[in-house]
Amino acid sequence: MNRLHPPATVLAIASQLEEAGYETWCVGGAIRDALLGHPHLDWDLATSATPEQMRAIFGARRTIPVGVDFGTVGVLDRDGKMHEVTTFRRDVKTDGRHAEVEFGASLNDDLARRDFTINAIAFSPSTGEVRDPFGGQQDLRRRIVRAVGDPDARMREDRLRALRAIRFAARFGFAIDEPTRRAIDSSAPYLGRLSRERVKQELDKTMEQVRRPSAALEVWRSSGAFASLLPQLASIDALALRAPDCLAMPGSASRPARRSLRFAALLASLSTKDAGAVMSSLKASRAEVQFVESAVDKWRRYGGEIRRAIAAGGPSDADVRRWVAGIGRLDVGSFARLAGALWAVAREERHAVPTAGDVRRLYRRMRVIAIRDPIDLGALAVDGDDLRRAGIPAGRSLGMILRALLDIVIADPTKNSVDFLLSEAQRQHELLTANAPARRDSQET
Repeated sequence: MNRLHPPATVLAIASQLEEAGYETWCVGGAIRDALLGHPHLDWDLATSATPEQMRAIFGARRTIPVGVDFGTVGVLDRDGKMHEVTTFRRDVKTDGRHAEVEFGASLNDDLARRDFTINAIAFSPSTGEVRDPFGGQQDLRRRIVRAVGDPDARMREDRLRALRAIRFAARFGFAIDEPTRRAIDSSAPYLGRLSRERVKQELDKTMEQVRRPSAALEVWRSSGAFASLLPQLASIDALALRAPDCLAMPGSASRPARRSLRFAALLASLSTKDAGAVMSSLKASRAEVQFVESAVDKWRRYGGEIRRAIAAGGPSDADVRRWVAGIGRLDVGSFARLAGALWAVAREERHAVPTAGDVRRLYRRMRVIAIRDPIDLGALAVDGDDLRRAGIPAGRSLGMILRALLDIVIADPTKNSVDFLLSEAQRQHELLTANAPARRDSQET
């Protein structure tokens, strides 16, 4: 059954190019995914037209200079969606990061410069012909990722191809053919030439597109990619690599929190500082670095304590309130998902950790407490103004008293009343005042 059915908007762009006398083919991941029966939204085109000729055909309003030096123009379809249209080209010179290209090539020349056979298949929207000079369709049936031509040469041309091969294999459940895998291993020491942004993009796509990222991450480790790019993960154990598998696949970049939580699961065995350093080295956004650092920090602060409390027969409400206060009302969901993932992989190794049912029950209790109970300063029946009106001066001691009141209320929410808290605040103030001379004497001696 022919699965190659480009959208009508793509066919219209191709038809306009061909009517102007330029050979045009659908190429790239859309062809691969369509042959596999997977949905793919981005249909790209390759053509004999140069960027200047494309702009002349479609006009300035419908063209975007995406990468004119490399022959790529963004063409807007009738719905305003952009499709990349690239001139047939061949590589003249590469340094493992950048390529100099030459136009005026044939379609076969263009396909020959591509990375893997499964990505070097072209489809003619006008005739229905499939051009597959390197056996990409056969490799799809064999479920193999294989470099076009000489694998070592392909990796030298662009070091990112090693990481792309790993991702494709993991995403589709394919094997990497032996010569290509050897070329990946040989390429690993040179991966440091890649920009941090390109490396992060590959990891992002792995977290977003691959149901079980560990299939890719284990190859990153065994090939030496981690040693070259993220030394903190070079000796990470298999348990940590499998943790992201137990979290929902984001599916797209529109769910960055899910992707970030998978990063947190991968890095949870590191210190908070090291986890943040890994994300910073990847040039992650400040928000994502902070998310991962916070998630790892909360796991390290509370994960062990929660595990021990559940093993001892279950935590008290006061325990759960204290945990929710430390984790944050809005973060109990992500914490529970992270804990569930980390304990799930630990159970695979027969470690004594909470069950999935334990996690669900704990999360339900945390969610109720997060909505219902006073667990932060803003929920106290009194505030700093109330204490100052009661005669407690502003300053460091006032903040200490408020935090002490919060601890009391977290332990017993029934004490969250104005009368009790003001009385307790006065008592705390008297204690602090009485102890102040003793503290000063101690500091002086």
